[in-house]
Amino acid sequence: MMHILSSLGEDFRALWSLRRLVGVLTRREFEARNAGSVGGILWAWLPPLLTVFAYYLVFDVVFSMRLGEHAPTSRVGAYLIVGMLPWMAFADATQRGMSSLLDAGGMLQKNPLPPAIFPARAVLASTLVFSPLVLLLIPIYTPAHHFGLGVTAVLPLYALQVLLCFLLAYFLAIFAAALRDVVQVVGFLLSIGIFLSPVLFPVTMFPEPWRWVLWLNPMSAFVMGYQSALLQGMWPPAEVWGVVAIWLSALGLVLNMALSRSRDQLVDWL
Repeated sequence: MMHILSSLGEDFRALWSLRRLVGVLTRREFEARNAGSVGGILWAWLPPLLTVFAYYLVFDVVFSMRLGEHAPTSRVGAYLIVGMLPWMAFADATQRGMSSLLDAGGMLQKNPLPPAIFPARAVLASTLVFSPLVLLLIPIYTPAHHFGLGVTAVLPLYALQVLLCFLLAYFLAIFAAALRDVVQVVGFLLSIGIFLSPVLFPVTMFPEPWRWVLWLNPMSAFVMGYQSALLQGMWPPAEVWGVVAIWLSALGLVLNMALSRSRDQLVDWL
């Protein structure tokens, strides 16, 4: 397996050896996103916070909407927040990471830096924004299920989600360097992908013969895992971890292939 993933392994070793540089670049990326505004870095957290608060206010307080009996919770707002926040983290990291090599083209042409640094910087900067919000859900939701120990699954789930975002964003960044249309296509897919996941509705509401389609969305298993952990206090079922492992393995293989074939031409594409 190490021989099969030799190119990807080389990039991971480069990231580890340059971890201090990655940390500095990540901090600068995070600070630069809202530089010059009065609110500063607070604007990084305000949009997602206001979004989830709007869900709670509209669906749980104003309209008091309820889900069916087979849903993991009856409260619509509480259900939406658990899936929407990780989805926003996934979409933000993927989009920013996908454009990272295009944005850093001039730097890569002048400096012999490992290309992996730039999607890693983008994904980690996005993680700095969303990880506190996702982790904040743990103390908010645990009283609803009497502090079930399964809620601790949020930690490995989110760590694996960050890895998924890096692998996917790095692959898309290479693809976008070769074909600029990828950025527009992926942006469209992210806008409709939320409807092909259990973010907006429980799996039980999706037609049973077509539920397999949900597994084609890389975030479906993660969302189901968060729902199990946060809404029910239960450790996510084995199928969730299995699908996560399949997605990570598949992306690792595809990315390794892309790295092997583009190593000598990537800078020229940029």
